[in-house]
Amino acid sequence: MREIIELKGHIIDSMILPRILDTIMDMGGDFEILELRVGKTKTDESYCKMIVEGDEKLFEELEKLGAILPKKEVKVAPAPADGVLPDGFYATTHHPTYVYINGEWKKVKHIEMDCVIVIENGEPVCKRQGLVKKGDLVVIGREGIRVEPPQRPREPSDIFGFMTSEVSAEKPVNSLIKKLAKEMKKLRDNNGFIIHVVGTAIAHTGADEALAELIRMGYCQALFTGNGFAVMDVEKQLFGTTLGMDKNTGRVYKGGYRNHLVAINEIRKAGSIKKAVEMGILKSGVLYECVKNNVPFVIAGSIRDDGPLPDTITDVMKAQDEMRKYIWEADERGGMCMIWASMLHGIATGNMLPSTIKTVIVDMNPYVVTRLLDRGTTHALGIVSDPGVVMPMLVQELKKLEKGEE
Repeated sequence: MREIIELKGHIIDSMILPRILDTIMDMGGDFEILELRVGKTKTDESYCKMIVEGDEKLFEELEKLGAILPKKEVKVAPAPADGVLPDGFYATTHHPTYVYINGEWKKVKHIEMDCVIVIENGEPVCKRQGLVKKGDLVVIGREGIRVEPPQRPREPSDIFGFMTSEVSAEKPVNSLIKKLAKEMKKLRDNNGFIIHVVGTAIAHTGADEALAELIRMGYCQALFTGNGFAVMDVEKQLFGTTLGMDKNTGRVYKGGYRNHLVAINEIRKAGSIKKAVEMGILKSGVLYECVKNNVPFVIAGSIRDDGPLPDTITDVMKAQDEMRKYIWEADERGGMCMIWASMLHGIATGNMLPSTIKTVIVDMNPYVVTRLLDRGTTHALGIVSDPGVVMPMLVQELKKLEKGEE
């Protein structure tokens, strides 16, 4: 195959042009640059036009990297059965994607990585495979598809633009927290949408009190977690323990392991977390604040859960779809996702996020931070530190901003 492709934007600073050239050479292709214009100022965009020769797979990779291919009508094929895709289906990235339909580029709704594009009433929609129905028109091949990967401008406009080095614990955490607080306040003041994803360590370390404060202050519009954290949050409010460990002394009481089962039982007797709050059984905590402040929460189950709580969604695909509702809202309103000490739910959420949503990962484990940062987005901030320390510091910085202090 021989095609003329174009590249536009901050293609040098964002390493798009070098990646395009490397891919062509690595996949046995050939290229000839016809035109190259480099922006002369920090705000100017660059442009490249080149002839590329190679096979179908090469052009598929180039398209995913942001190359603009010649305009051709998108191709579709009907799904042969529920949950079954036609051969040659197009697998999505998490970058903004457009398809060429009836002579017009249309943006794909609800973009997410590792899904497919279905044309519904002339509009392209991203769907996971399990939601595809027999007869749905699924996009196949690469023609008529354009991907726009996020580009890093020469002059970063916020904290996320500065994080270009390797993940390390040797970061100026205090400075990062101050900048992060400013970003969060800007989002909240502009009706933005902040999602918090939390693991059990938030309850164990005492950071749950800071999280409850964030909810009261309006810096949480949705909460994602698992049955484990939810149970610990309830247990802590009823007994002052997490898995039998006293929140003040750190001592594990004899028979204290039973507390989490009693906590589950109390909520099951009430019927739900919301009813437990209304009945006066649950009087404080993260989930209490969610109910009181009308903040939706999604508790997704796992194979190791006790109980579970009546609010826990044990069908993981249904839990995914429930989480997507709030991810889509964050994408529409301008959002941020903050992942706190959660490998399981953090990586799961990360895989559902469009690359345009600003993502913050705070974890003691560098692997978790690296795993979540390595998703092809420039809008990510990783902090290798104890969330139990970082979250209370963040609350204090936000309170200073509320008072007009810098």
